[in-house]
Amino acid sequence: MLVAAAVCPCPPLLVPEVAAGAAPELDAARSACSDALGVLAAARPDLLVVVGPAGESGRGSFPQGAPGSFRGFGVDVEVRLGPVGDTVSERELPPSLAVGAWLLERTGWADAPIEGVGVGEPLAPERCAEAGREIGAKARRVALLVMGDASACRTVKAPGYLDERAAPFDTEVARALGAADLAAVQALDAGLAAELKASGRAPWQVLAGAAEGANLSGALLYEDAPYGVGYVVAAWS
Repeated sequence: MLVAAAVCPCPPLLVPEVAAGAAPELDAARSACSDALGVLAAARPDLLVVVGPAGESGRGSFPQGAPGSFRGFGVDVEVRLGPVGDTVSERELPPSLAVGAWLLERTGWADAPIEGVGVGEPLAPERCAEAGREIGAKARRVALLVMGDASACRTVKAPGYLDERAAPFDTEVARALGAADLAAVQALDAGLAAELKASGRAPWQVLAGAAEGANLSGALLYEDAPYGVGYVVAAWS
């Protein structure tokens, strides 16, 4: 059963070496992510599952110790999804899970076994919920680290340019995640999320599926839109 969750954004810019001179601009987001991971550690899970968007067809599972890197973003920084486990895999983590692995390394996670799940961004809401239920049943006490960004259309300089629907969408996302409102998360419009380039929609709906019957409360730890992209940090416990 799900006992705790942390929701974090997944821009590689969270990694200071990637952000370079702009790194201080996301210090508040990094700090909020650390606080959210502290909630996971306090829950003493038997298993931590890191869930993140994996493009159009990058779905799949990644064992503990799976490698990732940020070489595609111009820096020679490598990470692993926790210590190398019994199953050795050199299949590289998608960027969202690599950011999750970096956050875990940064906070010194050593509290439970880890596995990763990449979610294809077009995955339908009902399939997301089904995947979440399966994850929630993996162990007696399961925690989730859920990676994903809100809209990328908040300003004219944003990756998706300015879309007037983006701010209201992000406001509802932040409210729903901050309140652990499962119905509202499950009701997020997949088509609108895709138009607004919100990579977190599918992972958030996986979380909602995993949390069914868990009776968790939520806290919104951070919400902002640097670079025109909505970033939300929340903790459920």
